[in-house]
Amino acid sequence: MNLSPNASMYLYQELVDERIRTLHREAEEERLASRILSAKRARRRAERASERLRGALARL
Repeated sequence: MNLSPNASMYLYQELVDERIRTLHREAEEERLASRILSAKRARRRAERASERLRGALARL
């Protein structure tokens, strides 16, 4: 199968554009995963702080 130079360039550009879209999508997924992990860590820190506060109040 022989493609014309224009068709080859079009297909190449489509592959490049698809790769760029994929990289953007993967980057957004990574940012979302990072935000979720940060929120979970913050929740655990808040829970531990609350437990320390309850313990301190119980000792008063």
